[in-house]
Amino acid sequence: MFRLQAAACQRLGSTMYAELLAGLADDLEAGGPTSVVLRGHEDDPGPSGLALRLAGSLHRLTLAGKAPELAGLYPTTGGTWDSHGVEEVVGFLSRRADEVRPLLDRAPQTNEVGRAAALVGGLLALSERWRLPVRLFEIGASAGLNLQADRFRFTHESGTGWGDPAAPVALLGAWRGAVPPVDAGLEVVERGGSDLHPLDVTTEDGRLTLTSYVWPDMTARHARLAGAIGLARERPVPVEAADAASYVDRLTVVPGTLTVLWHSVMWQYVPREQRARVGTRLAALGAQARGDAPLAHLAAEPTRRTPEAPHEFWVCAETWPPGSEREFLATMAPHGIPVSWE
Repeated sequence: MFRLQAAACQRLGSTMYAELLAGLADDLEAGGPTSVVLRGHEDDPGPSGLALRLAGSLHRLTLAGKAPELAGLYPTTGGTWDSHGVEEVVGFLSRRADEVRPLLDRAPQTNEVGRAAALVGGLLALSERWRLPVRLFEIGASAGLNLQADRFRFTHESGTGWGDPAAPVALLGAWRGAVPPVDAGLEVVERGGSDLHPLDVTTEDGRLTLTSYVWPDMTARHARLAGAIGLARERPVPVEAADAASYVDRLTVVPGTLTVLWHSVMWQYVPREQRARVGTRLAALGAQARGDAPLAHLAAEPTRRTPEAPHEFWVCAETWPPGSEREFLATMAPHGIPVSWE
């Protein structure tokens, strides 16, 4: 699992984590300090993200100033990664295993701000269709940062942009292909979300948690995250501690507004029974939807366009009325940017 994650990090642009996780895999095989820290986790399933939990735990200690001997290796603390840093990390694990081990129980949460590019493009398309104020809700919302997406700035590769040029979060070159309808009026009048374990980024613990799980050498992602946390601290959005099905059960459609349920790269972690409940509830709400009270389900998830096609990160929409097959709007990179519109 460590080697697979290292390869994935390399593909997605993190040389630091590619080298670090590959080196920790070597140490695991040799029965070194890494194996001592991970004792008891040998049978953790792949989706638990054990490699990223360990990497995030080390990053958290460094960000918090509790691992000064590693600070020189992390770009987020002013350092520069070097492949020889693997030896320093292994040495740290040999000395401080008891401090690292409890942190492994935290599930990785990134609240990837880049995926807001998919959300806003989809919202613009929906707003062009209905021209109604939007009620925006998200499941698997983490800290709710993407519920602030209409307060970000986005640009297309052509130079066309949408949003306040002075926004603290700028997703430049976020869009490719067709240009989303940037002249559509988008007004969000209500917003909220749910998560099994919501994070409060108005606290230092919440900020550290989100920051620690963003790969240290991906500076653009860190800049976007910091800007979004600043926005969330100015105007917090409520995120309830609730499972996806329970939250969707309580959604309604309201005349004079467009109700949108949004989620991104979380559906595979929702139990099958809950996914079925969400689908049943959306169908019931869709039956109540009217032209002046429409409903949309907007998702950015790995899926197949056809049974024979490979999995891709598709941005899809299902809308009521009338209710139909999913519309495939765009594909996106795993961390959101770029989004290529159909």
